[in-house]
Amino acid sequence: MDMSINGKEVSFTSSDASNEKITAAKMPYKSYRPRSVSTCSTDSCSSASLSEDDTPVRSKKQENSSGFSDFCIKDIRLKDFGRREIEFAEQEMPGLMSLRKQVMENKPLRGAKIIGCTPITAPTAVLIETLSALGAELRWCACNIYSTQNEVGAALAEAGFPIFAWRGESVDDFWWCIEKCFEGKNWKPNMILDDGGDATNFCQAKYPSVFKNLIGIVEESTTGIHRLYKLLKAEKLLMPAININNCVTKTKFDNRYSCRESVIVSLKKCTDLMFGAKQIVLCGYGEVGKGCCQSLKGLGCIVYVTEIDPICALQACMDGFKVVKLNEVIRQVDIVITATGNKNVVIREHMDKMKSGCIVCCMSYCHNEIDVAALRTPELKWEKVRSQVDHIRWPDGKTMILLAGGHHVNYTCSSIPSFVTSITGTTQILALMELFNAPIGRYKSDVYLLPKKMDEYVASLHLATFDAHLTELSDEQAKYMGLPKNGPFKPNHYRY
Repeated sequence: MDMSINGKEVSFTSSDASNEKITAAKMPYKSYRPRSVSTCSTDSCSSASLSEDDTPVRSKKQENSSGFSDFCIKDIRLKDFGRREIEFAEQEMPGLMSLRKQVMENKPLRGAKIIGCTPITAPTAVLIETLSALGAELRWCACNIYSTQNEVGAALAEAGFPIFAWRGESVDDFWWCIEKCFEGKNWKPNMILDDGGDATNFCQAKYPSVFKNLIGIVEESTTGIHRLYKLLKAEKLLMPAININNCVTKTKFDNRYSCRESVIVSLKKCTDLMFGAKQIVLCGYGEVGKGCCQSLKGLGCIVYVTEIDPICALQACMDGFKVVKLNEVIRQVDIVITATGNKNVVIREHMDKMKSGCIVCCMSYCHNEIDVAALRTPELKWEKVRSQVDHIRWPDGKTMILLAGGHHVNYTCSSIPSFVTSITGTTQILALMELFNAPIGRYKSDVYLLPKKMDEYVASLHLATFDAHLTELSDEQAKYMGLPKNGPFKPNHYRY
């Protein structure tokens, strides 16, 4: 698409990475696999001005302008576009930038050697550069094969960061990039910042000597936390880990408020859908489900909810949603959205009953909520109609519309807002600082939550954006409530 900006013609193109079939044979070891093969960010339109290079990324000889070459990215020529995106993201990340200014002079992470395995987007680049400003040494890879903005990877490589990631990696590339993070001259990592557990489990399986000497692990996803608890139960977790996923500043803001917006953006980008009066069934009424239902209801949708938990089901009822079993509404709904974190929530039996034109997608981290494998049969015909949109046709002519191959649709087809990443990233940095600077013996080999006071501190750093003014307790009021005047103001079991 061409358009004029300030009198100049600008060409916009989109790239469509080919689907990768994951097989155990492609993996460097068989025990683990990426938790998804689809995730955030499309390639920037800025890259359209550069000619395509079909050379395999791992075969390229690349250097930045200073001669630094310890990286592997799509194209270093994208660096200027990436730098602009990072600078733009900084404007939407007030809490993280404020924390950087407050503590960077003391270099609280000097001596920390951190392996990062997260989406590599402009907001994440702000996190990476903040960790570096606090004194940490870093090597970084992507947590999914589609989770990288190539121009951002180029900007980070130009700045001298060892980055190993590009959008559309093969599964073999994915594990190669993780391994490169463990290799480096005079490099012995002592911390892991993970999103999904792949770097942690790779370290435990392939580098046991490094694993047992880690100071700590910080994990932000539900899947990664499940993996940590499995290691703990098997008595293989040899260091403390902090569970960011269940910190209030992550769960409420990333899971609910971010998904409240990204579910609409994802569906609009993929389908150009009109939402008014559409019938939608949302599977799962956790924080993600609550956020999705809120925005869908606000656009005039008729929303049904499926739930296994009576408390969540009662919440859905009180919020004005009809709680049903999937089979009760599957023939009439226009859209099916899963947000449970479980497997085989939508199976072939359900998809056979759907009406023609029904849209199916997943909003959770779990890559197998929709039984896509059951659709790979001879009688069903697949047709890719645009990036991340497949039409699946039944013999009678019925068509089902599958988004993002059944994977995390908001990571694949939209992005995580910079402001939300600021909240999560600030929490991650505080967790890394806490583990790295804690006295010996404070933390055992276990999975921990950050203290409530730190959650409140993260929130306070972001209030200035809204010109919000907190009320202060008087001495009499604090004594009456039995609270410290400066918090924490809620007990750890408070649900918000």
